[in-house]
Amino acid sequence: MKRYFVTGLLIWVPLGITLWVLDLLIGTLDQSLTLLPVDWQPEAWMGVRIPGLGVILTALVIFLTGVFAANFFGQKLIDVVEAFLERIPVVKSIYGSVKQVSDTLLSGKGLAFRKVLLVRYPHPQAWSLAFLTNVPAEVLAKLPEEHVAVFIPTTPSPVNGFYFFVKKSETVELDMTVDRALKTIVSMGVVSDAPRGVQ
Repeated sequence: MKRYFVTGLLIWVPLGITLWVLDLLIGTLDQSLTLLPVDWQPEAWMGVRIPGLGVILTALVIFLTGVFAANFFGQKLIDVVEAFLERIPVVKSIYGSVKQVSDTLLSGKGLAFRKVLLVRYPHPQAWSLAFLTNVPAEVLAKLPEEHVAVFIPTTPSPVNGFYFFVKKSETVELDMTVDRALKTIVSMGVVSDAPRGVQ
């Protein structure tokens, strides 16, 4: 009886969590409809609320923004807006930091999160998965030998972690994709792509 119960849990838990996350995501994106004038909102002229329309609106706005920013005039306008934001003391720090991270992660610039490494952490006899990121030039100038910057995510929440500088010679580069490494970290090693029989 216990075996059947556990089998049922293994089916319903991932399915339930997936549906819950999707519902949360769609519900959040549907809030974008409230930015429209009341008369333009689908619920006003259709008489019924249709979940997911906010997702379509959000995707359309993002796409059109990308199209606009890809041309000369759009880029010039964005440069003006960014220059204005960088003159505001508190906003400058927040916007600048977020933009650097998003540019690195989403546009493919730099080396951040492009390689998966093994590093000695939390003690010399242990190994941890880490992601290669960038070392500030000021730090490189002070270190006696070649170092790399690594981000070591925590399990099961990879958005939190530790940022370290370690000797390049003391790291091991893995032939593993970032996606697979993240899957391993989130699942606490339970999910593995290793062939059956290989432990």
